[in-house]
Amino acid sequence: MGKSLKGKELGRGISQRKDGLYQARFINRFGKRQTIYAKTYNEITKKLRDSQYEDEKQLNVVNSNMTLDEWYDVWIDTCKKHCRDTTKRTYAIQYNRLREELGWRKLTSLNLVIIQNAFNNLKSDNSRRDCKAVLVDMLNRALESDLINKNVALSVNTRIDGKEQLEKRVLTAEEIQILYQSTRDSQLYPFFVLALNTGMRMGEILGLTWNCVDFESGILHVEKTLCYLPNNGTAIYEFHPPKSRAGKRNIPMAKLVKDVLQEQKAWRDRVNARFQPQKGFEDLVFTSKTNRPLHESNIRTAIGYLVDRINIQNPEKEFERFTPHCLRHTFATNCIAKGMKPKTLQSLLGHNSLQMTMDLYCHVLDETLKDEMSIITEMV
Repeated sequence: MGKSLKGKELGRGISQRKDGLYQARFINRFGKRQTIYAKTYNEITKKLRDSQYEDEKQLNVVNSNMTLDEWYDVWIDTCKKHCRDTTKRTYAIQYNRLREELGWRKLTSLNLVIIQNAFNNLKSDNSRRDCKAVLVDMLNRALESDLINKNVALSVNTRIDGKEQLEKRVLTAEEIQILYQSTRDSQLYPFFVLALNTGMRMGEILGLTWNCVDFESGILHVEKTLCYLPNNGTAIYEFHPPKSRAGKRNIPMAKLVKDVLQEQKAWRDRVNARFQPQKGFEDLVFTSKTNRPLHESNIRTAIGYLVDRINIQNPEKEFERFTPHCLRHTFATNCIAKGMKPKTLQSLLGHNSLQMTMDLYCHVLDETLKDEMSIITEMV
């Protein structure tokens, strides 16, 4: 039992200091001694009851002083320890968009109004969506670690611009032929042929090595992806395994793919004769003209120049810009349009779930709609 300065018993855990301030102590659910202060006896008993109630109902937190910046460092180093460096870099890009307005704040001070205001200042709905995914995961882990008692980021509204999400770009048969004809004598041609006829991801194509190209059986073995990590102006390349078990797969080669890869092999032999390859990447199928690995920005830039050239040569009909991933969308959509079973497509694309395949990559073309409607019309 604690006592007041006059010797009066105050109750268990409560005492009065020499300066007259009352204090109460108890061991909380985290095994730590929690101390509370108040100027009057009535106030200290109320604060003690409130704190013990919060502890019993698990409404308190283990550390009320940790800032979001401090938690981000713990989250990325501990919760995301085994993530790829490229993934961590993406997390950093998204979090840095929020850092100025939220990073200095204590986790326990975050509320929906504060967070929503920070998100309102972001440039686009896409940025808000990506940042929310990171913040929600951070605060979920903080909730599990008893640093907060509610994840307020779950309620953040990311759709502010009000723009409808555009249908993902799919190249038409005519556009594919234009690409082939415009790049037949360049290194974009084999890249386009592979992407449009295998559905491989860009990193998988750029990371393809000759030991994974089986000309005899006509099979491409997808076993890794090439990742680029910027490092103060120095390009660092790494081979990474697929993110999931389904990503490691075998893809049959169409005749066009096989012919193009045989041409690419002859071209690579000529490049190897002139330039020393980078150590560890001697067996790459795709490299620059000086025998260096390629990365996403190389392909994106080359596609941008190509589209500009096509539009200059054909000003009467604009060729809409597209991303490298559009080629994968085009492959998947064409496969469905030609009657491929969704489960087969799932295997070729390297997806874990059929739902992902259907939701992300399968778009119904206008011609397919007409064909399907004609079948129904004939049945009526």
